[in-house]
Amino acid sequence: MSAWVRSILTGACALAAGPALAATVVVGVPAWPSAEVTASIIGKVLEEHYGVAVRLRPIGSMELLGAIDRGEVDIHPEIWLPNLQSFVDDYAKSVVVADYGVTAMQGLCTTRDTVEATGIKSVGDLAKPEMAAYFDTDEDGKGEMWIGPASWSSARIERVRAKSYGYADTMMLLNMPEDMAMASIDAAAALGQPVVFYCYSPHYVFALHDIVRLEEPPHDPATWTIVQAEDDPAWLAHSTAASAWEPSHFHIGYARALADDQPAIVAFLQHIALTEDDAAMMSYAVHVEGRAPDAVADAWLADNKERIEEWVK
Repeated sequence: MSAWVRSILTGACALAAGPALAATVVVGVPAWPSAEVTASIIGKVLEEHYGVAVRLRPIGSMELLGAIDRGEVDIHPEIWLPNLQSFVDDYAKSVVVADYGVTAMQGLCTTRDTVEATGIKSVGDLAKPEMAAYFDTDEDGKGEMWIGPASWSSARIERVRAKSYGYADTMMLLNMPEDMAMASIDAAAALGQPVVFYCYSPHYVFALHDIVRLEEPPHDPATWTIVQAEDDPAWLAHSTAASAWEPSHFHIGYARALADDQPAIVAFLQHIALTEDDAAMMSYAVHVEGRAPDAVADAWLADNKERIEEWVK
């Protein structure tokens, strides 16, 4: 049962006591800028063109798919693959991934100044104690690097990659909100301090700084086995990822029940065709310009009326 159906039933039960509650579509909001803005865009279009009430629910990306499965949320604005593929497979009976996807990249990055100062070239270099020492800001014997907030599926996988490449022994893997991490990267770049971090694109950081992606062997499926923590307490020990990320992409997702309940809304979701430039702009507007995701969504909608008209046909 979708969240939309739940709201209908709640409203029906309330008829005898007063006015029926409006049907509410629940859109999940993961904690990164393009997803926040996209969720707001979807919500505003649903309210204007489909006459439904919308609730935006902040929630971790992995938790969000489970919430769709439980009927608590209807829409995921940005499902990253292959990151969430195992979750998508687990919830295949309740979650649909829209056909259109935006091309993306994931890996480890540094600044050009860091490359010139340290000689780092590859992901494997981080396993060398003498290289890790360049990134040790607290003198505890380990370098530090940001791998994403704990709620991101990519952060789990980056722990697996650190173990597989050997730098889990030389680098402290930091989980923190993205805005805090980006502020530390900005500061390191401004001061010429060595820095290395998980990176993905589309993202504004590539427009702000001279960013270099660290080299690593091309993706080899034979070197990747990702076990989910929900399935195995020893997931890290039983996982491996000793080559580059598989080419990535992200999609809209929605509750399968929504296709029966609201086929017109599902048709709209399937027609959404955001671009890499759209996502990069959203990221830049939120993190660099300091604008609220809701305001960025309003501006984007004002500038893209023709695209919206095509999507809602």
